[in-house]
Amino acid sequence: MHKNILFVISLLICSFATAQNVKHPLKPADLYNQPTLMAPRLSPDGKWIVYELSEVDTAKDNRVSHLWMQSFDGKQSIQLTYGDDPASTPKWTPDGKFISYLCEKGSKTGAQIWLMDRRGGEGHKLTDIKGDLQEYEWSPDSKRLALIIKDPEYKGKEEPKTVPPIKIDRYHFKQDMEGYLEHRHSHLYLYDVSSKRLDTLTSGNMDDSSPQWSPDGKRIAFVSNHTPDPDRNENTDIFAIEAKAGAEEKQLTTFTGHDINPLWSSDGKRIAYLRSTSDADYFIYQHDILCLMDADGKNNKLLTDQLDRPVSNITWSRDGKDLEYLVSSDRIRYINRYNLLTRKSLTVYKGAECSFSDMIGSYLGVWIGKMTTPYMPHELVAIENGKIRRLTFHQEKWLSKVKLAHVKGFQSFSSDGTLVSGILYTPDSVVTKKMPFILYIHGGPTDQDEFEFDEIRQTLACAGFAVAAVNYRGSTGRGIEYTKAIYADWGNKEVKDLLGAVDELVKLGIADKDRLGIGGWSYGGILTDYTIATDARFKAASSGAGSALQLAIYGADQWVVQYDNELGVPWKNADKYIKLSYPFLHADKIKTPTQFMSGLKDFNVPTGGGEQMYEALKSQGIPTQLVLYPNQYHGITVPSYQVDRLQRYIDWFGKYLTSPLTP
Repeated sequence: MHKNILFVISLLICSFATAQNVKHPLKPADLYNQPTLMAPRLSPDGKWIVYELSEVDTAKDNRVSHLWMQSFDGKQSIQLTYGDDPASTPKWTPDGKFISYLCEKGSKTGAQIWLMDRRGGEGHKLTDIKGDLQEYEWSPDSKRLALIIKDPEYKGKEEPKTVPPIKIDRYHFKQDMEGYLEHRHSHLYLYDVSSKRLDTLTSGNMDDSSPQWSPDGKRIAFVSNHTPDPDRNENTDIFAIEAKAGAEEKQLTTFTGHDINPLWSSDGKRIAYLRSTSDADYFIYQHDILCLMDADGKNNKLLTDQLDRPVSNITWSRDGKDLEYLVSSDRIRYINRYNLLTRKSLTVYKGAECSFSDMIGSYLGVWIGKMTTPYMPHELVAIENGKIRRLTFHQEKWLSKVKLAHVKGFQSFSSDGTLVSGILYTPDSVVTKKMPFILYIHGGPTDQDEFEFDEIRQTLACAGFAVAAVNYRGSTGRGIEYTKAIYADWGNKEVKDLLGAVDELVKLGIADKDRLGIGGWSYGGILTDYTIATDARFKAASSGAGSALQLAIYGADQWVVQYDNELGVPWKNADKYIKLSYPFLHADKIKTPTQFMSGLKDFNVPTGGGEQMYEALKSQGIPTQLVLYPNQYHGITVPSYQVDRLQRYIDWFGKYLTSPLTP
């Protein structure tokens, strides 16, 4: 009798354990459980990494970030902050004794800098700054802070009862997330920790950013645009200023494009930085090059100009002999190292299907940063002897419960013979029959789809669709000429590349030619409009944060300087704008049921672009839908809205693409 009872109990335990281990295909609501790891910083002794980890608070419908600390040997992981108040942007004091971070707790003027003993205990508020605190960096002696503060919105002691009218007289007068731009600028300040004295270092009608202390603590390098009218160009340069009130800044670079991200060598003799390949005429169609100059701005050298790939995230080795940087190339971001003695670059790690970001330095010759794969959101890793060692495992809990789609790369040829790279997502590794298909297009256009965790395409594929990402011309990762190929010629070569990829996947028997869908966000939404106005074979589309009547967009968004340089002004070049407006002006050719989406506060690609296309299709009786997310900018950030958008994708494409095949 007892044996039978024990046997039944054992069966129940085994059944429960089995049920617990059964994975379900990723669905929109699962993203509530996905943590996001950001802003890692290596301690001065190299033994610890502090970072922020954000998780969704479903009750408040937002993400809350807290600080964690991870040991270099991977053995200890410690959460440092708790509660309802988010903590972000952690940094070590250079003496290694404290961890600073930004928090809004108890502040009426926005985020302030807080300080916590690295050994534990409660943090305490260090600053009480008026104005928007945007950046901060510790001086080498841990006694001062370089701050970037944006002018306060109201100069009085209290906000007025009635908000005053917005007065605009700037050329570049609106920006996504910032809103309408009045004469509020971001400047460099010096803060003394013990006396709490705040000194102004820079002023004027320009914005400063990226402060970096010299190793001796005497100077601060920063980025600014000191041209007569900074609103009319993107010509940022690197400046240096003595860390004392009343000092005058010295301009170190003079290139007419942008110079950004200054970083001092450990001996203070040199500054590494990034410079754009192109001058002011190209703006977004450019790559960043790793550069090096003497601390006084002389002996400027381009170190990666022959690479023909954009580089980012530069980091000095501790001995000052090497510069580490990331390279974006054909669906991946890999790690390179430039040796100052040999004047050559070597690849540190180049995985076939992974991408890196936020490289934060080295300890004992081991480099540390974030890594992602198609099956893993970002985690911290150490790169040693050409191998990867995982340091954090925050994603394991929720990944253990979901079944992800299969991901593999593919290539295709466009009608003009261009070779194009893409990434394919399918519910399973083996495709046994033609599938309903969605071409989901990346934005930018100067960006690239990579072998990284992509929650949108993963979720769509797990809902039963084959999904493709395509790095059309205009994307990065294939050389500067590939990126510049669409200059002043939108919706032409990109559409050929997208259609060529669709043709290839139909030919391979993966995409069902009678159940094709297309969608995207930002420039991906714009290309959705271009493509459905070019080719009627798509049975469903979803265009997010897009525009189609380019003739009407001038002055309505934040890109006026780009238009001036790329297209010219509409009253002198109306033919160019009309040519690029063909989705709206030929809306009668569109037969595809299309869903339009937008954030109501989007100043990057304003809601009007989607509204115009919605009305054009609605007037012709084409099935259409307009979805507007309140208080959202170009990127949708509210968790429930993110989940809602994914579910609407599934429902819209499911309605038009999943009908049974005709026998």
